[in-house]
Parts: sequence; C-alpha cells; structure tokens
Amino acid sequence: VRPTGGTIRAFGQDLSANWRDARRRIGLVPQELATDMFEPVARAVNHSRGLFGLAPDPARIEELLRSLSLWDKRDTQIRELSGGMKRRVLIAKALSHDPELLFLDEPTAGVDVELRRDMWRQIDHMRALGTTIVLTTHYIEEAEDMADRVGVISGGKVLMVDDKDAMMKRLGRTEAAIALARPLAELPPSIAQYPVMLSENGLELCYRGGDGSGRGKAEVAAVTKALTLAGIDYIAIDVRASNLEDIFVDLLEKNGHA
Repeated sequence: VRPTGGTIRAFGQDLSANWRDARRRIGLVPQELATDMFEPVARAVNHSRGLFGLAPDPARIEELLRSLSLWDKRDTQIRELSGGMKRRVLIAKALSHDPELLFLDEPTAGVDVELRRDMWRQIDHMRALGTTIVLTTHYIEEAEDMADRVGVISGGKVLMVDDKDAMMKRLGRTEAAIALARPLAELPPSIAQYPVMLSENGLELCYRGGDGSGRGKAEVAAVTKALTLAGIDYIAIDVRASNLEDIFVDLLEKNGHA
C-alpha cells in the first residue's frame, strides 16, 4: 500500500526506495484468511518461500509444518481445513522465509488454545534467534506474557509505548482488603500513615499503593504488623497486584477513551 504521506523506514532504509529488499526481510500474518484455498498446504508454504527469492528448503518447511501440527495435512487443500488450521497455514507461510521482522495482526483471534500454544512456541523460537516481532492483539494477557515492549493505542492515538517491565513498575499498583475482627471507629496514627482507607462499617481496611516492583506487597505486610502491634485483630487478607489490563483500563479512563 502506498503511503498517503510521511515516510516509512525499516532496517535503516526508506521503503519507498528499497521496498523489494525490505519486503524480503519482513513477514506478515494477516487477520483475514487470504490465500488460495485450492492449494495443498505444503505447496502453498513452499510457494511463499519462493516468492521471497529463497531456494527450496524441504527440511525447513517440514520443521515449520510439524511445529504447527500441519505435517499430516501437508497434501490437503486449504479449503478443506478448519478455521484454526487455515490460520496455522497463514503463520507457516509468514515464517517460511525466516523474516527478520514479523508482523502478527491478531493471529489468535477466535482460535483454539492448542493453536495459541503451538504458535507461541514457534514465536518464542524466532525471538530467541533475534527476530523482531510486532504483535497486534486484543488479548492483553498475550502482551503481558510475550512482549518486551508494549504500546497502548486507542481511537487511533498512541497513548504510551514503554518497556513492559518499566511500565508495570511505574504504573502498577497493589490492592489489599483486610477484614477486621471487630469494627473500628477510626484508624490509629500507626495505621493511618499508610495509603489505607477504612470502610463505612469499620470492618474492612482497604490498601492501595506501591508499584509493580513488589513494594506494595511489602507495605501490606507492614500494615498487618502494625495492626498486630496496635492490638487490632484481622480475620482475612486478600492481596491483588495489578496486571497489564488494569494499567490499560486506567490509561483509557485518564485519556477519556473509556
């Protein structure tokens, strides 16, 4: 697609001037099932490799098809496969020329758990070999499990891009609900120094603070010790650290996209 404005650079090159070389180094798994449905699986994947100017490599194609549980379907026409198996073929086609940069456009949308597992195993292998992977997903747990860097996009605007661990540490929070044995009328100073709130009925102490580094959990432990020293009994503690989805929702709310 020709850009309507601006420039696109990849591998230090302007794609408008060196698109053929750059395209050879890029792989794409599209969201749509776009392929020749009458082609047998192995031939379709071999053909994709050839489109990028690479010599046939039966061993590499077999490795790919086996890793995606497609080897037994290698002679089957794509139109005869299930939706999940067709998506596996798209992934195999995208990986057939061993790209240095791989775009995955919601590759696991509506697919089964087994396919996700197989695909992430293959992606982990490519990442270990140095492939840069750009993943678009609505499954935030996938970004949390797989990504080194995370970008949050809403309404066509990039709200944030950062290293995942740094983002979690900076924007993460710890929440804890401490059920008290008897109601409190007010918090003693030794407890009020922490980021806690007492419920209206005086039976629950709510903590929200810390960050994604573990400081919050340590502070919750300090609160429980302070309760014990103050002679305040508690009967239950529920501690929860925020995840990437919590951070995502907070960002949307703060930017008026909720």
